[in-house]
Amino acid sequence: MKTKNLFTVAAISAGLIFGVTAQAKEEKHEEQTINSADVPTAVQSAAQTQAQGGTIVRWEKEGANFEAVIEKNRKQIGVQMDANGKVLSKHSEAKEHKEKGEKY
Repeated sequence: MKTKNLFTVAAISAGLIFGVTAQAKEEKHEEQTINSADVPTAVQSAAQTQAQGGTIVRWEKEGANFEAVIEKNRKQIGVQMDANGKVLSKHSEAKEHKEKGEKY
């Protein structure tokens, strides 16, 4: 019986440690606001092309990728790009903030 309890405690502990480690890795990729001067020229050019009549309101960096937040028609769109300016994804900023539980 003691062996079974010991095994159960070990399994639960391992699960908790794995969960905390995974969460810590995720937090490292949080977005951080950066200045446009810190954004490569290729990324800035690609963002201007995506904006087409809109305005880039801020830049964010997540890991090795960059995100331009573009305001167009009273809506904000996030355009994620790699360091070469290749568009990786687009998303609604309002929806992203709502999912994170933030006020937008």
